[in-house]
Amino acid sequence: MGTITIIAIVAVVIIAIIILWVVGIYNGMVRLRNNRENAFANIDVQLKQRHDLIPQLVATVKGYAQHEKDVLTRVTEARANAMQATTIDQKIQAENTLSSALAGLRVSLEAYPDLKANQNFLQLQNEISDVENKLSAVRRYFNTATRELNNAVETFPGNLLAGIFGFKREVMFEVPQEERAAHEKAPEIQF
Repeated sequence: MGTITIIAIVAVVIIAIIILWVVGIYNGMVRLRNNRENAFANIDVQLKQRHDLIPQLVATVKGYAQHEKDVLTRVTEARANAMQATTIDQKIQAENTLSSALAGLRVSLEAYPDLKANQNFLQLQNEISDVENKLSAVRRYFNTATRELNNAVETFPGNLLAGIFGFKREVMFEVPQEERAAHEKAPEIQF
């Protein structure tokens, strides 16, 4: 065996290792991207339930809150926009708008004690609350999957290959600022 043969074998081995390394990183990023998309599919299921409940809630509230037309219109329009969104980023933005509109509806309803005691409204409110809790859980899972993908895309050595293969930093599904402020505020207790 000559020196050229040994150099050729070493070169082939090095090239094979590099190819396996690139394939491993690429496959890892594909798994993370698919995991993120699967996580958003779980969110989509909960959003569909939410979208199906909103017209029932609006119809129930209309009977009691005739002068809350602007609030009901905002909720209805936000729901329509959320249902028309196609990309993950569009859906996140539309759902944040819908969440804000629903928060505005909840605040407006405080003025209607009869409505708050209505059985249909209570049942709808419980169903929406259940869907919102499930949405919160799947959003956390989605954000975890997004964080893992973003870490792979932005850290070495993945960042060397991410751009080449079209991987980029993805957005999280965060709570809108208005809603975050409401969550951070201490509850008011009245006796």
